[in-house]
Order: sequence, then structure tokens, then C-alpha cells
Amino acid sequence: MKQLTKAEEEVMQILWQLEKCNVAAIIDELPEPKPAYNTVSTIVRILEDKGFVDHQQEGRGYLYFPLVKKSDYSNQSINKLVDGYFQGSFKSMVSFFMKKNDMSLSELESILKDIKKEDKP
Repeated sequence: MKQLTKAEEEVMQILWQLEKCNVAAIIDELPEPKPAYNTVSTIVRILEDKGFVDHQQEGRGYLYFPLVKKSDYSNQSINKLVDGYFQGSFKSMVSFFMKKNDMSLSELESILKDIKKEDKP
């Protein structure tokens, strides 16, 4: 799976949220200052070329929708982060974030309990 630029990822976040929309709806969701219509349209076409987005005709325009699940992209991005900065060690990554964010052991234990709750059927 290809990596996205910051602008492409921002558009994908909106498409994942809205599920299906036109360029105008994407622009409505973007923060000020709003980019030009042609700029967003170009980003969407690049996302199509990368295989992240597809479209369907609606009237004279198009509705765009994601082909890649947010969870799949997130997982790939996290793995790339872990491989690139922590030599593939999730333990090193967790340790790094604990130290950088002054996280206590009790906070980590709370997170682990939450994860275990989510894993139970």
C-alpha cells in the first residue's frame, strides 16, 4: 500500500468519515482557509490513481468513496513507524511514548485492561 501525503491523508480522513461524497462536501469539511476546488479535485484524482478512492457518476458530477479501510491504512502506517523508528519493536515504541509523555505504570495498566475488554467476545 502506498504512503499518503499530509494533504491526501486529510482528504482520506474526510472520505472515511462521510463514506461517499462529492468534492464540494470534502471542501466543506476542511479547515479554513479552504483550498480551491481544483486543488481538492486533483488530490482526489491522485488518490484514485493510488487505488485509495473510486467514484460513481451522479448527474454531471461524481461521488467519491474510499476503497481502502481506515483500519488497514492505520495498521500499515503504525507498522511503518515501528519498523522505521523502533527497529520493529512495539515494546520499544511503547517505552518511548511512556517516557516522552510521562505516562505512569498505572496508566499503562489501565490501557491494557481496556484492550483486554475489547478482545473479549
